[in-house]
Amino acid sequence: MSTETVIHPTYGNWRRPRRPGLGPLGLVGTFGVFGGLVLTLLASLISLTAALVVAAPLIVLLVPLAVRTQDGRNVYQLVTLRIGWWRRKAKGSHLYTSGPLSARPGGRFRPPGLLNKVTVSDGQDAYDRPFGVLHHPARNLYTIVLGCDPDGGSLVDPDQVDVWVALWGEWLARLAHEPGLRGASVIVETAPDPGTRLANEVLPRLHPDAPPAARAVMEEVVQRYPTASSEMHTYVALTYGVPAGQKRKKEDVVADLAIRIPGLLSGLVAAGGGAAFALSAERIAEVVRVAYDPAVAADVLNARAQHGGTGLEWDDAGPAAAVESVGSYQHDSGVSRTWLLTLAPRGTVRSSVLRGMLEAAPGTRRKRVALVYRPIDPATSARIVESDRRSAQFMATSGKNMVQARAASEVRAAEQTAAEEAAGAGLVEFSLMLTVTVDNIEQLSDASVAIRNLTAASRVQVRPADRMQAAAFSCTLPVGILPWEQTLVPYELQEAL
Repeated sequence: MSTETVIHPTYGNWRRPRRPGLGPLGLVGTFGVFGGLVLTLLASLISLTAALVVAAPLIVLLVPLAVRTQDGRNVYQLVTLRIGWWRRKAKGSHLYTSGPLSARPGGRFRPPGLLNKVTVSDGQDAYDRPFGVLHHPARNLYTIVLGCDPDGGSLVDPDQVDVWVALWGEWLARLAHEPGLRGASVIVETAPDPGTRLANEVLPRLHPDAPPAARAVMEEVVQRYPTASSEMHTYVALTYGVPAGQKRKKEDVVADLAIRIPGLLSGLVAAGGGAAFALSAERIAEVVRVAYDPAVAADVLNARAQHGGTGLEWDDAGPAAAVESVGSYQHDSGVSRTWLLTLAPRGTVRSSVLRGMLEAAPGTRRKRVALVYRPIDPATSARIVESDRRSAQFMATSGKNMVQARAASEVRAAEQTAAEEAAGAGLVEFSLMLTVTVDNIEQLSDASVAIRNLTAASRVQVRPADRMQAAAFSCTLPVGILPWEQTLVPYELQEAL
């Protein structure tokens, strides 16, 4: 009798992009150091006092660049964040009101903040199925939203799960070849089941002449079953940009996106996404409306079940009032807090590492986990992996003995990444954002404890998005908000800092 060893695949080898420059200084700090040394040497030719006068302010300016938090932010970035918050609070930008009684033109309930200027239009794909396109005029970006019902991992063979993971990796790698794609986000939203769908499915089918006992049993099932169940929705938002210097009409962009949707949907289905479909403009507005006002979730489901739709428009998808504070965001019937990823799981993990984080959290009204991806084109990917490979080899040969083990591990990881990229694998930058919505602000402390437990079990480290809760809340919605596209400082300059 022979026994075979079952090998369970593990995943990992993600690496934080290496910052150019000397140590934590960054590229700007490195140029400042060398420039300061040259100025100090020139001043020393005059006198020692002149050299000290030149060197002292340079040291004061460069030290904040070397002091960094765990997620890589320096002192200047922290100060800039606080100044921005004080300015918004002084202007009253942290408060938002809309509707007929507000001072906003139109008297409608437009979404606030980053979504205020967004417009939505309808299109038809190659199979005449409707889909919605969100246009971000500030950056001239276009977003389509795909919905899917994943099969889940329960009662599924591990081999099938491994196949799904491999096909999902191929789908992500293919995004780097999508013309004009700026970024993608996968949002998994969970909430307690209000029981509306079950009631609309069961109660109308009860026969009038059914025995009273049977009717009582079915009515009790409809009443009690939702208390122990939850609903889960998965959305994939893809954001495209128009190349610089080109002027294209919105109709041409929508027609171009309509051709790509069937291929994108087939890739999601093959990767275990289940039934995949493109969301219409009405469905996108419904998702945003429920996110800002969780109390209307049952009404939206009810209207959709009874009338086939709600007729909701984008201009009425926002909240009537919203208040942003340092650590929370109050909007209509909910209070939310968002966390940002600071460190991915170290080492290798199983394919189910995020399962606990994606499941519904007790005591919360709604929870959204957003995985944000920034695909990198193949030419840039080759340069990045080769640069990381050379940097890892340099650190391994020039480091001290006490860090030789970690340096050797860095070399192995860099070599594996370079080999996989040369074999055709894609390279993407990713991050994670998590939003929890509760009924009142007193429940946020309990929700924070639950989130800490979930993130610890998933081996990820997060921090609250303090002083930018409203913007972070918008980034976890399936509307195509890409954080690196919404900053005043260019992304390349941020990397240099």
